Amino acid sequence: MSGLEKFAANYREEAAERLVELEATLLELETHPEDADLTARAFRALHTIKGSGAMFGFDDIASFTHELESVFDLLRDGKLRLTRELVGLALEGKDLIRAMLDGTLQAGDAQRERLVAALRELQPRTDGETARVAAASVDPRPVVSTETTRTYRVRFKPHAEVFLDGTNPLGLLAELRSLGQCQVVARTSDIPCLEDISPERCYVAWEVILTTERGANAIRDVFIFVEDRCELRVEPIDDTRPVEAAAVEQKVVRAEREAPAEAASSIRVAAAKLDGLVDLVGELVIAQARLTRIASRRDDPELLAISEDIDRLSAALRDSTLDVRMVPIGTTFNRFKRLVRDLSAELGKEIDLVTEGAETELDKTVIERLGDPLVHLIRNSCDHGIESPAARRSVGKPGQGTVRLSAYHSGASVFIEIRDDGAGLDAAAIREKALERGLVEPDDERSEKELFGLVFQPGFSTAQQVSSVSGRGVGMDVVKRSIEALRGTVEIESTRGSGTTIRIKLPLTLAIIDGLLVAVGGESYVLPLSIVEECVELTRNDIVRAHGNRLATVRGELVPYLRLREHFGAEGERPPIEQIAIASVEGTRYGLVVDEVIGQHQTVIKSLGRMYRGVEGVSGATILGDGTVAMIVDVPSLVHGIAHPGPAGHAPKQEHSPQLEPCSQGER
Repeated sequence: MSGLEKFAANYREEAAERLVELEATLLELETHPEDADLTARAFRALHTIKGSGAMFGFDDIASFTHELESVFDLLRDGKLRLTRELVGLALEGKDLIRAMLDGTLQAGDAQRERLVAALRELQPRTDGETARVAAASVDPRPVVSTETTRTYRVRFKPHAEVFLDGTNPLGLLAELRSLGQCQVVARTSDIPCLEDISPERCYVAWEVILTTERGANAIRDVFIFVEDRCELRVEPIDDTRPVEAAAVEQKVVRAEREAPAEAASSIRVAAAKLDGLVDLVGELVIAQARLTRIASRRDDPELLAISEDIDRLSAALRDSTLDVRMVPIGTTFNRFKRLVRDLSAELGKEIDLVTEGAETELDKTVIERLGDPLVHLIRNSCDHGIESPAARRSVGKPGQGTVRLSAYHSGASVFIEIRDDGAGLDAAAIREKALERGLVEPDDERSEKELFGLVFQPGFSTAQQVSSVSGRGVGMDVVKRSIEALRGTVEIESTRGSGTTIRIKLPLTLAIIDGLLVAVGGESYVLPLSIVEECVELTRNDIVRAHGNRLATVRGELVPYLRLREHFGAEGERPPIEQIAIASVEGTRYGLVVDEVIGQHQTVIKSLGRMYRGVEGVSGATILGDGTVAMIVDVPSLVHGIAHPGPAGHAPKQEHSPQLEPCSQGER
């Protein structure tokens, strides 16, 4: 990739981030139209996209963005009033810029011309009338008169890699000089020895004393293109006359030279590099497991000590690396505000989206694959869940419905909830539809929760009418499969007339998990440790006391269990004393019987090939310390067979113990 192509790729990435920020700001601004900070934030995002676009050859984007920027410039000056129409045009403009970035739209597109005309119609003349105004007539950096001059101390330290983006800090300083009386002093303490200097890195920072009538916002606008690639502080110096600026400057510079240099707070790293790092850490974990296995077989204290040190360090490196991949889910949540806004208009409903727990962190891969399922669930809540304003008022509800999207941590999992205050699910209608499709028998006495789970069946829908939003019965089964592919679960709770809650449970990461290594018939398997509560023994006497039923008494509670030996077709006799791993799935306890529990194991997850992806009860594989492969058990899938016996399920069977044949029904 050439230097220019690299700059263009960097611009696309940065512009995409600015567009996400812009959309969130516009939606918030629609609710708080008088918030000057929000208006300024939207202007800065547009200003950055325009300026950087012109710098790197994206002239069509720069030209169109200037039209939007001109409108928000007027908003900042109070010369234009924010309306819902203007927010709608700005959101359309944001979508248009996104299409230009992706290369799916040409500069002469009719939509672009329509938006430009609409934006220019909103701009007032000096006499207050609306008319088309040439974009060039609007100064992108307005003069903010304060009626009196003020002196500011500006501290500007660009990041070392600032040259790689084509930025020249001297040009920024020259622009700063145009704002007023300016004195600049370079801070050169970070310049290394000549032999260590790289011509591609910037080692200089600047201290500036500026006396101007333009105000702090005009100063910050000078650095708007590099605000995320520099350290910038703009501080007013109170009660300082212009003739005293030099003395103040010298005092400030001396203080700054005595202070230690601050390090950059963050750096941008390509996602592919993080993925590669996680893969390497995974291989290290496998090698460490092999070393531990070898060290445990040899009577060598020194080797054991080294093995323990590497075990500790690899665990710490694993946790640190996975933590780097964790990102807040808030960015994903923000995109749904636009979705709900558009759906409200399309469906003729009043819907407010409330988000909670935006700071909750989740593996970036999980977040990327979670977007589409959440879109479908939110669309369903808006279409099927929230009633029309008239219907809501007729039952004593406010006309505006609420969809609440929340996230929170619980142990090694993240829970995401989509909750609406709509009509709720109709259990009777679901049962009737299930009978019609042959999914349940007439005498089936399923609970409401089990009936609600039927909506995840392919093609299942109780909608009376098909809309452009939903109602075709396509999607909920895909949602469930997508969540399960992330090793998660999804369940529904609903109260008729009060609303519906859809709860998704997901693991924190998909790369490396803590597992429980077990043995079954000479083969090794891994159970996710996050859902294993405890392990208990299962003896022949326990089987006798249960009268041959596959039920174990654990702390006074009967727990149904499944024998992995039979499920996976293991050969040989089972041992006299087996182990039951008690797992908790969707709030219910189930047991998985194994021959032996080996212990905790750091599990590096490897995907299965196409031939094995359809194997029931297996979600992946891992490599053990001795080089053998162990299957990772899909516990939710297996226990679902216990809870819902059927042709494809696994009902709790009777034991055929050599000590006792199963009793008949009348003998129990």
